[in-house]
Amino acid sequence: MTSIDALMRSVPVIPVLVIEDVAQARPIAEALVRGGLTALEVTLRTPAALDVIREMTQVEGAVVGAGTVLNPVDLENALAAGAEFIVSPGLTEPLTDAAKTNGVPYLPGVATAADIMRGLDYGLDRFKFFPAEAAGGIKALKALTAVFGQVKFCPTGGITEATAPDWLAIPSVLCVGGSWVVKPGLLDPDAIKRAARTAANLRKAA
Repeated sequence: MTSIDALMRSVPVIPVLVIEDVAQARPIAEALVRGGLTALEVTLRTPAALDVIREMTQVEGAVVGAGTVLNPVDLENALAAGAEFIVSPGLTEPLTDAAKTNGVPYLPGVATAADIMRGLDYGLDRFKFFPAEAAGGIKALKALTAVFGQVKFCPTGGITEATAPDWLAIPSVLCVGGSWVVKPGLLDPDAIKRAARTAANLRKAA
């Protein structure tokens, strides 16, 4: 199983996916992988999410995780569906304990110094900075990185293709989460592949 650090370093952008129709799961995953994005976060925000994870794990080259994991029950359901990593909008003791017990790569959300300190107490040093723009944006994250030099981040929330390079230029940022790669609406694998290819090259541009 890949560590959360290796996963964060594997791609500059982790697509944050909200998928309503399970029939779209494989075509979307295949297009993302062909475009160079292999780490995929399927948010547990739709009734289809667990089935979407099951379908996407069948796509060669895709490393599929579950996002919007709120509690140990969500975590167990995601793992049963085949999720290979877990992303949460926040940091709680029950979910952290469950992730550690299961040995699954885990990326909890933090927004403040207190959140990060609590995470460090749990033995964690890789976090999702969320909601990135609403929590103060680049200025806020730079202030936190000045204090917590050993910590690495995946900012998520309000980041766009245009702003992603600015976030990726921060040394403590290993990747960003982005929903712009797969736009809601009609399925267009070619457009998804093009967007993924552009996103996959963002680190070089940063």
